[in-house]
Order: sequence, then structure tokens, then C-alpha cells
Amino acid sequence: MRIFWAALIILILDQASKLAVVFGLNLREVGDMAIWPPYLTFRMAWNKGVNFGLFAHNSDIMRWVLVAVSLAITAWVWRWMARTQQPNLAQISAGILIGGALGNVIDRLAYGAVADFLNMSCCGFENPYAFNVADIAIFAGAAGLVIFAADSKTKTRKTP
Repeated sequence: MRIFWAALIILILDQASKLAVVFGLNLREVGDMAIWPPYLTFRMAWNKGVNFGLFAHNSDIMRWVLVAVSLAITAWVWRWMARTQQPNLAQISAGILIGGALGNVIDRLAYGAVADFLNMSCCGFENPYAFNVADIAIFAGAAGLVIFAADSKTKTRKTP
């Protein structure tokens, strides 16, 4: 149940932030908004690839490949957590990762690309990339799984 609630919370935060910033503040038309210069800027980017635009391709087939890969990873993580006895923090981390992945899947299905808008720079470094709440969740969830997940070989649940 922890996985479900963590995923749902992240999914809602991700989609609400995208609706508020991209559409509510009309960032898709404005392009850039200085929020807390130079640390935080809203900078619109439609990402058709994976992180940092890797594997970006204008072909519609890549969109569907990325949707399928995201859903496969989501299903695998969910099944892994369901089949093994994992600590609470590992289950929450899995939910955070799943919520982020599903948030980006929704974007690909609805818009054909992921809506990225957060841009952070600091200390003389100008970051050219934009990201979103789902990207943060995917990274944090994966890191949490690395840190908190138990060895699944020794704690496998019996399936009926």
C-alpha cells in the first residue's frame, strides 16, 4: 500500500505542477520566467527523449518505445516489491519512482513529449537543461532503492 500512496502523491504533484506552470502561467508561449534569479528559472522544454534529451527522435515510434519501456520498468519494480519483503523506505522509494515514471508517461501520451520546465543554476554555472517533478522523483526513487532495498534473494515471498 505504501507503494500505491507514494506513487499517487508524486503523480498528482507532477501533473498539478505541469498544469499550473506550463498551462496556468502559459509557459509554453512565454518560454522563460525568472522566478528566483539565478537559482530558479521556469524554462519550457518539450523533451522527446529520456534524461537531458538523450535518444530524442522526432519519429512517433520513439514516443511509443519510451512509453513501453517506462511501463515495463514500472511493472517490474512493482512486481519486485510485491514479491519480496522490503523495508518501508524501499517501498516508498519504489512508489516515488513509479509515480515519476507514470507522470512522464502521461505527458508522452497527452502531448507527444515530456513537459520540462524547472531550470536551476548556481555559482556561475549556467545549467542549459530543464527537468520536472517526475524527473526528480525518478532519480530520488532509484537512489532510495539502491540505498534502502534489501537483498531480494534472501527474503523472497512465496507466491500462490
